[in-house]
Amino acid sequence: MMNLTISEIVQACSGRFVPGGEEEDGSRQVSCVVIDSRQVEPQGVFIAVEGERVDGHKFVSQVFAQGAALAVVQKGPQQVEEAWGSPAQGWGSYILVKDTLQALRDIAEAYRRKLTVKVVGITGSVGKTSTKEFVAGVLSQKYRILKTEGNLNNEIGVPLTLLRIRPEHEAAVVEMGISDFGEMHRLSKMARPDICVLTNIGQSHLNNLKDREGILRAKSEIFDYMAKDGEICLNAEDDKLSALKEIQGHKPHFFGLGKNALEEVSVVDIVGRGLSGSDAVLRRPEGEFEVHIPLPGLHMALNTAAAACVAGLLGLTGEETAVGVGSVQAVSGRTNILRLSRHTVIDDCYNANPASVHAALDLLALAEGEKVAILGDMLNLGENSNRYHKEVGVHAAQSGVSHLICVGEESRHICQGAADSARKIGRVSHFPDVEALVEALERNLGVLVPEGSTILVKASHDIGFAKALDFLRKVSEDGQS
Repeated sequence: MMNLTISEIVQACSGRFVPGGEEEDGSRQVSCVVIDSRQVEPQGVFIAVEGERVDGHKFVSQVFAQGAALAVVQKGPQQVEEAWGSPAQGWGSYILVKDTLQALRDIAEAYRRKLTVKVVGITGSVGKTSTKEFVAGVLSQKYRILKTEGNLNNEIGVPLTLLRIRPEHEAAVVEMGISDFGEMHRLSKMARPDICVLTNIGQSHLNNLKDREGILRAKSEIFDYMAKDGEICLNAEDDKLSALKEIQGHKPHFFGLGKNALEEVSVVDIVGRGLSGSDAVLRRPEGEFEVHIPLPGLHMALNTAAAACVAGLLGLTGEETAVGVGSVQAVSGRTNILRLSRHTVIDDCYNANPASVHAALDLLALAEGEKVAILGDMLNLGENSNRYHKEVGVHAAQSGVSHLICVGEESRHICQGAADSARKIGRVSHFPDVEALVEALERNLGVLVPEGSTILVKASHDIGFAKALDFLRKVSEDGQS
């Protein structure tokens, strides 16, 4: 059960409470707060959200039949009947509000104020999800942890994550992502982080944030509602972050790769093991510790350093930290190595911006044999989008890619960058969309992606590269040629 009553939810929402019976006095504790009717538990709260495809109000009667204690709605029973032409039967207690999404945020904020759990808030342009996994993996060596599921890091995902915290949890690792000014301010108001981690300030969401200075200002909103005795962990490798010597009276802690005198925690003596990760030395104030980083790429060493910085602030030893780092596993769509029967696939297709694509290409360069890069459009890069795409093409050529496959209108500039590079790629192909790519793979798989090759699959999420990934999986399962 949650330490939250119906009366407290009513107060948080500032809506009109309609009790389902005379016996309802609001003192009942609820079991959960969800927006998916399939997740409602007995004594739970269902928030009816109007989505692009589905309106949650259609399921209010259903959730009460499942034992829900309360619904939060912006349409009453009569409006629901008029909208769908069927009686809204069996409604119990509900709260009528102007905006159910705002109610979700208000409830999460009220619930967070009641919690004593330590909250680690993680943001940055690149590496939020993988850093979250490293921090959670390390902290779980000592504490009962709750972490953001998948990539639920926005103004819907963050409140849902906070509302999953239960009394048994001792720490929560919350990923916080934005695309515009003001969003992080609202996320911080809900999460009220005890420790803030900033991974880097890169080039993403430039349509709204314009430049790296804008990105820094927007990300720095995380400090607006951090705990008064909170701590800040910053990447010393990032020029924008390393310049921050004091933030709202807080002296930040810096982590990195041993190149900056500011660093309190660093990962050094890194020995690459190809796609199997790397071995390194973790350097903390109390000493040095050998660590195996199971995910490949130099950026994973930075994630390790970030996790070690947080771990030190929460009392973990160097030995506990090293064990936690070794336990980390990749998340689907985030540098996830798939060793299929015909190919090795680097599944990094959840999202893309210039820094993350460059890092992914560096990772592909660690592979042996043929290297195929399937790259799609990087979205929301603003007026310099063409240049950023061309720079990716140049980097692909310099990384030793055997075959560059580009998908989408913007990715034509990746092809152009590869053509302009002093080092030429053996083969460059372009397809207008992912459907055309899959059709070509079906017809000519062995030419586009030779058997035994390592394939990087990366693009912004809306490009839909999961379809290409699914095809490559199916080919291996079916044993087709």
